[in-house]
Amino acid sequence: MNHLRIALWGVLPYLVLAVLITGTAWRYRYDRFGFTTRSSQLHEHRLLSVGGPLFHYGLLFVVAGHGVGLLIPESLTERAHVQEWMYHVNALVVGGTAGLATLAGLGILVHRRLRVPAVRAGTSRSDRLVLPVLVCVILAGLTATATTLQPHSYDYRLGVSVWFRSLFALDPDVSAMAGAPLAYQVHALLGMALFALWPFSRLVHAFTAPLGYLARPYVVYRSRGVPAGRRNPATDQGVPPSLPHQ
Repeated sequence: MNHLRIALWGVLPYLVLAVLITGTAWRYRYDRFGFTTRSSQLHEHRLLSVGGPLFHYGLLFVVAGHGVGLLIPESLTERAHVQEWMYHVNALVVGGTAGLATLAGLGILVHRRLRVPAVRAGTSRSDRLVLPVLVCVILAGLTATATTLQPHSYDYRLGVSVWFRSLFALDPDVSAMAGAPLAYQVHALLGMALFALWPFSRLVHAFTAPLGYLARPYVVYRSRGVPAGRRNPATDQGVPPSLPHQ
């Protein structure tokens, strides 16, 4: 049993990280044009306009909440004079609302993918595998959040968070995670499974950002007030006309 705990909480996280990094690099090298969600907006936009924002904005708050809860130790919030009960109430309300919004948005998107024939036809094998895992990750996270409503509930900041931060020190605190309730362990394992599948699914588009937009050249627009026959293509492009030959 001790070897299993070491494998799950001391070795597996680093294997998942290696798959995430190497898989993303491989995908970028051999499928650079595949770094996209393969948008299906042309097939259906009504459900997408509702489910898309719900899922993405909810997920953004979920990720931010995980970052705060896992990376910021309890001692730091105490120095900031944030009482522990205030922290947990805020995490419960904001995190629970964000998780429910993410789940609702994902449910709408899955319903859309199953209902619209053109969107269903464009569903890849990786989508069929990743979507159930993503649903299970969210459900497990909401279940773990709901356990904090119980009196004398488990304080993940003294267990799961300690284990997570110890991974960055290359000295995993296996006992901290092994002693966590089952809901937290299942949530962590499903999360690692999701990150292992990430590079090979449409989720990889999360790593793309339009950084080139910041350094792109200015776009020169032609004025509609000038008749087409009187335009000078050179001046329209911002280049002075060449001098006539002598």
